[in-house]
Amino acid sequence: MNQSTHLLTLKLESEIAVSKVIQRLVEDGLEVVCSFDLQAARVAHNMCTCPNHGTEQCDCQMIVLLVYDSQSSPLTLVAHGNNGQTHFALAESPQFRSGRLLKSMIVQALAAEGFASILQGWSNAC
Repeated sequence: MNQSTHLLTLKLESEIAVSKVIQRLVEDGLEVVCSFDLQAARVAHNMCTCPNHGTEQCDCQMIVLLVYDSQSSPLTLVAHGNNGQTHFALAESPQFRSGRLLKSMIVQALAAEGFASILQGWSNAC
C-alpha cells in the first residue's frame, strides 16, 4: 500500500515553489528529475474542466519529481498547487523503504531553507 508524507506548504504559485525546492535540493547535492507536469499534460486536452474550480481555466498544478542521491533508489516528491499555495509530499511505497537516508536528506535540505513548518511529527526513526 502506498502512502504519502506531507513535507511542507509554501504560499507560492506552483512553478515558483517547485523551482525553489529543486534549487534547494540540488544545492544539497541531490539530483532532481521532473517526471510529470499536469499543466503540460493538459495542453492537448483543452476541453477538460477542473474538478476543483469547475472551469477550463484553473491554476491547479501537480508536478512529480524524482529525487536521487548517489546510493539509493529515487524517492518521489509530489507538488500539488492551487490558489497560490503549493503542498509537497513524499510518495512512499513498501518497496522503497530503504530510502530512509535519502528521505532524511530531503527533509534536512528543505528545513534548512526555512520554507515553512516542516513535518509535524517527523522523526528520523520513520
